Amino acid sequence: MSRIVSIFLGLSLFGATSAHAECKLEKIVEFPVTMIDNKAVADAEINGTKVRFILDSGAFFSTISRALAKDLKLVTTDAPPEFRITGVGGEVRAQVTRVSQFKLAGVKIPQAAFLVTDADFGHAGLIGQDVLGFADVEYDLPHGMVRLMRSRDCADVNLAYWAAERPVTIMPIDRVNTDQPHTVGTVVLNTAKLRAMFDTGAYSTVVTLDGARRAGVTPSSPGVVEAGASTGLGSKVLQSWLAPFDLIDIGGEQIKRVKLRMSSLELSDADMLIGADFFLSHRVYVANGLRRLYFTYEGGPVFNIKPSGAMRPDGTRVAVADSGSEPKTADEFARRGAALIAKGDMAKAMADLNRAVEMAPGEARYVLQRGELHQRMDKDELALADFNQAVKLAPGDGEARVTRAAALLNAGEDAQALADLKAADAALPANADLRLSLGWLYTRAGDPVTAITNYDQWFRTHGDDPSRGSAFNGRCWARAVLGRDLDKALKDCNAALKVEPGSPDILDSRALVLLKSGDLQGAVADYSAVIAKQPRNAWALYARGIAHQRLGDTARAEADHKAALAIAPKITRYAARLGLVESGAPAAAATP
Repeated sequence: MSRIVSIFLGLSLFGATSAHAECKLEKIVEFPVTMIDNKAVADAEINGTKVRFILDSGAFFSTISRALAKDLKLVTTDAPPEFRITGVGGEVRAQVTRVSQFKLAGVKIPQAAFLVTDADFGHAGLIGQDVLGFADVEYDLPHGMVRLMRSRDCADVNLAYWAAERPVTIMPIDRVNTDQPHTVGTVVLNTAKLRAMFDTGAYSTVVTLDGARRAGVTPSSPGVVEAGASTGLGSKVLQSWLAPFDLIDIGGEQIKRVKLRMSSLELSDADMLIGADFFLSHRVYVANGLRRLYFTYEGGPVFNIKPSGAMRPDGTRVAVADSGSEPKTADEFARRGAALIAKGDMAKAMADLNRAVEMAPGEARYVLQRGELHQRMDKDELALADFNQAVKLAPGDGEARVTRAAALLNAGEDAQALADLKAADAALPANADLRLSLGWLYTRAGDPVTAITNYDQWFRTHGDDPSRGSAFNGRCWARAVLGRDLDKALKDCNAALKVEPGSPDILDSRALVLLKSGDLQGAVADYSAVIAKQPRNAWALYARGIAHQRLGDTARAEADHKAALAIAPKITRYAARLGLVESGAPAAAATP
């Protein structure tokens, strides 16, 4: 690699010695990153095609999706039989490919090797420890940057070179090698010592059930609540809970009365993952050669709580303070804005995105980013205005078209949304990850036939993908709406339920299939299961009423319809769109 920058350090928390002048810290390369859905995403190129990768310190090797490999016509070979990839979602099949021209942050990496899997990353793939762990690495996610570094003769020097007089936490970590390539250290949860992997690819910090049990917490403990299912690399869907803990101590930085996610995941060499919610509030230097982690608190909540203090090497505890550094360019403002969104500080994020758009009004991605934030803040008109501007600036951008189509559907502008979907359909590669979104949106826009085509295209290269439950459900629903191939629809819904057992969304889809195919008792059973979990689900109530009516149970039909109309007075219009118009059923309320 090129572009090496040297930094000589003369300050240390350990006290001044003559050896300090010999410490040399080299910046090999830096990657600007944008936080998207709590993932650090960097720009790259494969054989001249621009792509985006997730920087994932929890991945032992860099990976691309099979869909992208096929789209770029990359040559793949089977991985050796003994070669296995295991993620939080289980084991996945893999092949290997070499890319003749790969650029990351503008730096050429000749003959870069990647694993190829069926997983849908939402981007091209993952940059793993084969890149991030080959030297030292600095994760500066609060300011949208990751840097590969090299240190020499720095054993007695504080490598948090940016900290000045601010407190720095220094934590021992395990030696990195081919058998254990991850960043792993010991933390204290309540009073239990747990092995923690520092994983930028993890959406949030998560504790295994065994680790939580050792800390005195189980799913049946007071204050623990179900937190739904989670997925990762692999096909398994894991149950998770949100649980209160008295204390977590990470290298001396303590956060008290914290709530952490715990999950049924199994980790081979750790009891928990320290995820993006930690990295977003810290600047972290991983000194692999020295087996140390250096980090400073950069502001904002950590696991929704501000840390009580950091530990100096001499054992004294000092208060932590926010970093005062400010962005200077539009891209820096946009990247910090994305980090603030991930941290939940929407007001400050909006100020940063406004500044980015002011500084670069012709850049569509900043406008699109701001529109998505407007949407999250329930400012739909401002969001749509930004989406319109983004499409105007980049009419061939499939992501902008899909985003605007969803907003138009929410606004009841189905015809305009359908035009955007068709434009995105034409612009996107056949194997694009966004075809999963296109399937859902085409169905909503009244074109289930094209929706099914997009699902079929997605499935061709996403066999083991953790999103396949959603895809099976979407295709099941599209077929049910269409009223065709109901046997295939039922198979899709049953396949979805194997991935996500008991999901009310999938049960609702299967109930419609059963209702349209004449299995009225089955439809009643599925809708009843949905209502048990979602008592105010107007559609499930109304549709169950239709099933009762067809079974001749007038009293139950009237009770369900009355309850549904009390929640959603126009629910009969939705039923009509699905081809379910019953003689004698209550009419929709008049439009105001």
